[in-house]
Amino acid sequence: MWSGPIIVNSSHIFQIGIIGGSGLDDPDILEGRTERYVETPYGKPSDALILGKIKNVDCVLLARHGRQHTIMPSNVNYRANIWALREEGCTHLLVTTACGSLREEIQPGDIVIIDQFIDRTTKRSQTLYDGQPTSPPGVCHVPMAEPFCNKTREVLVEVARSLGVKCHVRGTMLTIEGPRFSSRAESLMFRQWGADVINMTTVPEVVLAKEAGLCYASIAMATDYDCWKEHEEAVSGGPEVLTVVFITLMF
Repeated sequence: MWSGPIIVNSSHIFQIGIIGGSGLDDPDILEGRTERYVETPYGKPSDALILGKIKNVDCVLLARHGRQHTIMPSNVNYRANIWALREEGCTHLLVTTACGSLREEIQPGDIVIIDQFIDRTTKRSQTLYDGQPTSPPGVCHVPMAEPFCNKTREVLVEVARSLGVKCHVRGTMLTIEGPRFSSRAESLMFRQWGADVINMTTVPEVVLAKEAGLCYASIAMATDYDCWKEHEEAVSGGPEVLTVVFITLMF
């Protein structure tokens, strides 16, 4: 059940929620690692919450697509994921996402600390206020001019610089519904719109986090150029391992 004002998070104790891929499910990442399966008013999250500490900071890990990567982007229960992390006491969310680059200067392997989004999804619930008895009461029109937490973004940028990682300090993420990728005409159009990178998961995740009063920041890794640029190879790996290094150095 709903347990208080959802927009205001007055806690001064930091607890970090980390949403990413299966590469984050490593028992060596967290000290005192435990797992917890939970239910929410919106159903089950993607997988168990994995609790523990990193350098004495409480953290909660969640695999967005499930630990076996079996959940398609359109089928992720974003509302349950955000609700579960909030109810577990998380104050900040650090998330990872692989993405395609829409800009020549954002090369495969680069990191982008995104600060804006464009929403091209069509099938996803984008509010916790759905009018159901178990949901927060009333209505909510959350401001979205600054969807990402700028203070957390600044920390991520500083950590990237300390690591010598090529990092773009801002960027606009365009989220498509999927599961298909863009046509070339769409990819060229997205460039004209001002989008810098493209994925299938940032929306509605960032919207729901904002509604839930959580400080949300994303580490986006470009794995390839989107199809506006022909005959380019993808890079191997993903952002999850780098995220562990980021988090270790943040505290």
